[in-house]
Amino acid sequence: MNFTKMQGCGNDYIYINGATEQIAQEDKPDFVRKISDRHFGVGGDGAIFINPSDEADFEMEMYNADGSRAEMCGNGIRCVAKYVYDKGMTDKTDISVISCGKIKHLKLFIKDGKVDTVRVNMGAPELKPENIPVIADAGKENLISEPITVRGKEYKMTCVSMGNPHAVVFMDDVENLEIEQIGPYFEKHERFPNRINTEFVQIIDRKNVRMRVWERGTGETLACGTGCCATVVACILNGLTDEAVTVKLLGGELEIEWDRENNLVYMTGPAVTAFEGEYDY
Repeated sequence: MNFTKMQGCGNDYIYINGATEQIAQEDKPDFVRKISDRHFGVGGDGAIFINPSDEADFEMEMYNADGSRAEMCGNGIRCVAKYVYDKGMTDKTDISVISCGKIKHLKLFIKDGKVDTVRVNMGAPELKPENIPVIADAGKENLISEPITVRGKEYKMTCVSMGNPHAVVFMDDVENLEIEQIGPYFEKHERFPNRINTEFVQIIDRKNVRMRVWERGTGETLACGTGCCATVVACILNGLTDEAVTVKLLGGELEIEWDRENNLVYMTGPAVTAFEGEYDY
């Protein structure tokens, strides 16, 4: 099976052309677990199949490294745009990509004939607990600075969905955070029916924040595009930043803007091809 390894800010996935590489749907979770293994496979935070679509220009079918299906990936969708343009599957610099029934619109910025960076309209943030989903007291319209007890310690979380669920937790220092000691307990906390992606965020100033992320089904990753979007929404809701923010990640930086007037979140960042190859499965 032919594949392309790509990354956005170090958030790396294995990309497969679903139109030319055939694998049975029921076999995909096991396939993804094997190819994502960093010791016995290609290695990645998961795998993404790029499929034809009747509703958009392309479909993104995304899986986490543990084989579970994921609704959206901000870094992943930028790499989808680079894949289809660089391989001549489209010549458009404005494209649409559907994932789990939701369409995103992307603007491609070209350098030396190939995609360099991509700006994604990530849509409106979802704040209603039942739509994220997060278990909350009846009647609550949102969870902003909501108390949650994890491993006997109380934290304050702000919950946002950007097509997938996020809990944003503000801290004074994320660099020394032992994320592997706390991340799994957030991910599988009883208040999150579909598990949760957790962003641990340190405010630098009104225009810059530092973030580390524990992604459900994968663990700590070097970046998370939807997590950056959720982080900036949470920052603004808590009065901590302006509406345009640079999010500093272990793997790089993403520019996030929440257009409050139109209630749309925009993400701009790089997309990079690492290598291509063949995988025996």
